[in-house]
Amino acid sequence: MPHDPAHPAHPAEPELQEPQRSAPPPSRRKLLGGTLAAGTLAAAGLTGLAGTGVLGGRAAAAPYPYPGRVTGDTGLHDPAFVRRPQGGYLVAHTGHNIALKTSPDRTDFRNAGAAFPGGAPWTTTYTGGDRNLWAPHLSHHNGQYWLYYSASTFGSNRSAIFLATSGSGDSGSWSHRGLVIESRSGDDYNAIDPHLAVDEQGRWWLAFGSFWSGIKMIAIDPGSGLRSGSALYSLAGRGGGAIEAPTLFRRGGHWYLFVSFDMCCRGASSTYRIMVGRSTSITGPYHDRNGVPMTSGGGTEILAGHGSIHGPGHQDVFADTDHDILAYHYYADNGRALLGINWLGWDAAGWPYVH
Repeated sequence: MPHDPAHPAHPAEPELQEPQRSAPPPSRRKLLGGTLAAGTLAAAGLTGLAGTGVLGGRAAAAPYPYPGRVTGDTGLHDPAFVRRPQGGYLVAHTGHNIALKTSPDRTDFRNAGAAFPGGAPWTTTYTGGDRNLWAPHLSHHNGQYWLYYSASTFGSNRSAIFLATSGSGDSGSWSHRGLVIESRSGDDYNAIDPHLAVDEQGRWWLAFGSFWSGIKMIAIDPGSGLRSGSALYSLAGRGGGAIEAPTLFRRGGHWYLFVSFDMCCRGASSTYRIMVGRSTSITGPYHDRNGVPMTSGGGTEILAGHGSIHGPGHQDVFADTDHDILAYHYYADNGRALLGINWLGWDAAGWPYVH
């Protein structure tokens, strides 16, 4: 979620309204067989795809593949996925009192209420009473779901990250576990956009941050899920520029740090794009493919706007039974925020790419 003072307020409604039912955007490979007619694309708000042609399931005019096929309730910002032990998926995303969705198959999605249907009064110090809570992260450990989420207002770094847990993940089942970290106007960081990762030694870490001095990390107590110690690590930054939404993913001896550069939440004018760097240590230093430190603005682009896919970002990356998965939101030509899902591949040098 972007929070520079010049940024317009984040729209609360797109992820809360029933999204217009329409044909999904075109995909590639096994995610969608065949092509979509121009009229169907127009109905989905993806008019820029009409006439490009599709070769082997990929639009010939696009530098990146289009999202895979998703159906149902797919309007959202800032998706966070977890695979449920009993099968299927739980998704949390920005919305009133943290919005939830479920899917049996990573294709069909249904709204599943709010994490806190009775409200979250402990957040109002940071939100000014707005029920819209931002950018959650979901995981499942030790037999329960862990939900980290942000409370803030636009243009302010008077922000906080909170934790809730649940045995089922269902609406209304979440227990408030407390404040994890907060930031104040005198701080050079912003306590939003959390992402929990467990390293190869079983230690828990929470990455977070947006704008200001960039992406930070703190240690987490695995028992309580709250902050452990006072150390604050710097992972990435752009000298106060637009960077947010850290996602950590381990593969092949490296930790990969995915972030979103540039501007979200401006509809079809959004410039969000997904960048990555890697490190042999979860605490860094992270470098991009050209060796530029991410603390000095480095990052290798893996997905940006193309055709009628505008501003893809605020990504989640997770390993599934068939593929590693990149989930994100993007904007259609009509400005609607929608869920995007693609497979994530890895080249011979161990760098990710979207396919």
